[in-house]
Amino acid sequence: MFAAERRQLILEMVRANGAVSLRELARVVQTSEVTVRRDVRALEAEGLLDRRHGGAVLPGGFTRESGFPQKSHLATAEKTAIADLAASLVEEGEAIVVGAGTTTQELARRLARVPGLTVVTNSLLVAQALAHANRVEVVMTGGTLRGSNYALVGSGAEQSLQGLRVSRAFLSGSGLTAERGLSTSNMLSASVDRALVQAAAEVVVLADHTKLGADTMFQTVPTDVITHLVTDDPPAHDDRAATELQALADQGVQIAVAGAAGGGTVGGDPVPAERRQRRDVPLPGQRRSQGPGGGPQLRSATALGEPPTGERARVADLRRR
Repeated sequence: MFAAERRQLILEMVRANGAVSLRELARVVQTSEVTVRRDVRALEAEGLLDRRHGGAVLPGGFTRESGFPQKSHLATAEKTAIADLAASLVEEGEAIVVGAGTTTQELARRLARVPGLTVVTNSLLVAQALAHANRVEVVMTGGTLRGSNYALVGSGAEQSLQGLRVSRAFLSGSGLTAERGLSTSNMLSASVDRALVQAAAEVVVLADHTKLGADTMFQTVPTDVITHLVTDDPPAHDDRAATELQALADQGVQIAVAGAAGGGTVGGDPVPAERRQRRDVPLPGQRRSQGPGGGPQLRSATALGEPPTGERARVADLRRR
């Protein structure tokens, strides 16, 4: 395929989906990610698209938000792997809140297998994924339907969350940075997400590598309130995403990284365990201990159980403020 043909196809994909990862672009045009990155750079110079870490989006990324059909085709294998790993956080009999998004929808499909679970959500798609789960109770917020992402927003949604207390909140968004935390492009969605955070003792953010380093208009979760981040392994060339991950770890976020190699679903079933990967991201010096041989030994930054007592107290103190 000639360069002009490749770039035309790349532009058509971005226009159709709103945002596309370099990995997906390379697969479709059947070339290397290095070549695709060069094409994307050339198209950006012409003002036809904007580059993002690990992908490309339509111009005006700070104010434009892609709808559900566009988002559902972006980083699908990565979202599947993230959902598989995030589901391991949830225990039988828990009460949790799950926000709107394509990644949280994937998570909901796996939560249908957790007995005795109570899920509070403002997402019609999350509720639909759990509708036929016999042992899961689904509680919907009130609010006004926002059609672009099938979520309930507004004062009705926020008021219905007042007085609620659950163990964990699972949220996604449009961007994640160590400086600002999780953010989204829509004010109403951001406001409901903040109400979901207030209801939870722990906050789990689900974000694929294309969102790492992206910063959008409305902050939803400050970095110091995020307990866990579940993400996928950034491509080797994506230095900024890797740097952002380390910066988040340095601020105390517990990070679980799921590999998307061979990812996807077959007949709605999760990726088999032998095809999933997870690696630990080291936290600052105080999280290192001496191993048997006297050398440094990393304590897992992805411990998926209860957080330290001090961490719970810190989160609770933030809620009271």
